[in-house]
Amino acid sequence: MVKILNIGSINIDFVYKVSQFPEVGETLPVDAPLKFPGGKGLNQSVAMAYAGVEIYHAGKTGPDGEWLVHTLTEAGVHTEYIDTGGSMTGHAIIQVDPDGHNIILVCSGANFELERQYVDTIINKFSAGDILVLQNEVNEIEYIMQKARQRGMKIYFNPSPITTAIIDLPLKYVDTFILNEIEGQTLTGKREFEDIAVEMTKLYPDAAIVLTLGKHGVLYRHGDFVLSHGVYDVPVVDTTAAGDTFAGYFISSVAVGKDVGEALRLASLASSIAVSRQGASVSIPTLTETTECVLTPL
Repeated sequence: MVKILNIGSINIDFVYKVSQFPEVGETLPVDAPLKFPGGKGLNQSVAMAYAGVEIYHAGKTGPDGEWLVHTLTEAGVHTEYIDTGGSMTGHAIIQVDPDGHNIILVCSGANFELERQYVDTIINKFSAGDILVLQNEVNEIEYIMQKARQRGMKIYFNPSPITTAIIDLPLKYVDTFILNEIEGQTLTGKREFEDIAVEMTKLYPDAAIVLTLGKHGVLYRHGDFVLSHGVYDVPVVDTTAAGDTFAGYFISSVAVGKDVGEALRLASLASSIAVSRQGASVSIPTLTETTECVLTPL
C-alpha cells in the first residue's frame, strides 16, 4: 500500500477581519484575532487525512506548537515524526476582507530549522513508489527532493509561496506540480494559463501539471493529455485554505487509484466547501461532507 509523507509547515494562524486592505501608511483598527491551526503543510495533511488516506506529517514546531500536533492527530494524521524542539512555532498574520480575499504574512520560525540528519531519518522510513508532498514553507527543500528521488518516491510539489529561488531547485525530480497562475507565471514567464501549462510541460516533460485558476477552475496537463474542471457556486467567506484543500484531495484521490477527472471533481468540490467557511484547516470538509454535498457548477 502506498504511503504518503508530507514534510511541511506547521503554523499558528492569526486571522484579522478587515473592512478593506490598508493602503501604504494607513492604520486600520481591528477586533481581536481569531486563532487557528494553519500552515500549508498542516492544511494539506488535514485535507489528505479527511480524504481518507494514510498520511504521515513531518516538520518542526516550538514548545508553543504542541496543540497543533494534537490538531493533526485528531484529524487522523500520523504525527510521530514531528519534532517539537524548535525555537518558535511558525505563524501567519492573515487579513480577510468582506469578500473573503486575504493578504498573508508568514514568519517561518521552526519550519526553517529542519536538519539534514532529521530528513534522512524520516525519508529512510519510506520506500520506492511512496509519495512525498512538499510546499515552499520549510528549509532544505533541495536536499529533501534529492533524498526522495534517491529513495524512488514520487514527488508532488506545491511551489507556494512562490519565490524566484524555486527556479534553482531540482524541479526535474518533481512528478506532479500543483500550482496557481501566479506561481506558474513566475516559473514560466508566461501570462495566459494555457501558455503556462504548455511551457511547464516543455520545461518538465515528465511531470503532470495541475494549474488552479481561481474562479476559472483548474487545468490539468500531462504531455498531450489535457483536462479541465470548473468551480461551484458557493458564498465566499475565506479563501485561505482553498488551494491546500484542493491539493490534499487531489493527491489523495490519485493515490487511491481514482482517475484524474474524478480527482479534479472531488478536489474542486472540497475546495469550494472550504471557501464557504471561516479559517484554514478548520474549514476543510471530510470525505463524507464532500461526496454528499450537492453544489451547482458555475
